Amino acid sequence: MGRPLRQSLGNLIYHVINRANGRITLFRKDKDYEAFEEVLEQAKEKHPMRILSFTVMPNHWHMVLQPFEDGDLSRFIGWLTLTHAQRWHEHYHKVGYGHLYQGRFKSFPVEKDEYFIQLCRYVERNPLRAGLVDKAENWQWGSLWIRERGTKEQKKLLSPWPIQKEKDYLKFINKKDDKEVIKNIRQSVQRGNPLGKSSWVADIAVKLGLNSTLRSRGRPKKGS
Repeated sequence: MGRPLRQSLGNLIYHVINRANGRITLFRKDKDYEAFEEVLEQAKEKHPMRILSFTVMPNHWHMVLQPFEDGDLSRFIGWLTLTHAQRWHEHYHKVGYGHLYQGRFKSFPVEKDEYFIQLCRYVERNPLRAGLVDKAENWQWGSLWIRERGTKEQKKLLSPWPIQKEKDYLKFINKKDDKEVIKNIRQSVQRGNPLGKSSWVADIAVKLGLNSTLRSRGRPKKGS
């Protein structure tokens, strides 16, 4: 028998990430980032998507997305990565040199509550955490910059959040990381499990066929 069909849930929010193959530097200059954002805008026009948060880093990017219907996520990210890879290879005269990205993108459902806020903070704080800027809002290539300093045209790329932000979000995003929050988000990325309260995670894992992502890694104990 084949794998069971995953239940349709619709309207879920996803943390999506993709990395450069071999961790090469995808974005070497401002024009590279601008070209990616242009492809991102075109992807949204061709395959409508609610873009809630994103940050483009030198060798990878994070997005927080909320599809409208089943299949939207794969169509949107598939077109985005394929088109970006084609244009990147053409620009750098690397056509035929292999894959630009590691492989298929990774995506992880996230609960629409404080976990969503934590995830957006994690994504938008990434450049500060990596030491690329002294304040998160100074990184030009992402949703935080667009919300704070972008033009009206640029802001059209983003969709409203499903829940209210912190009142002083800039202060919130620039304060020191909570180690436990970071640990939970990175575990979600490493293991591919949903991010949220334990009861929600268990329920979503069953509905989406993600039970294996909740199992402990390593060798089973004797007698288990």
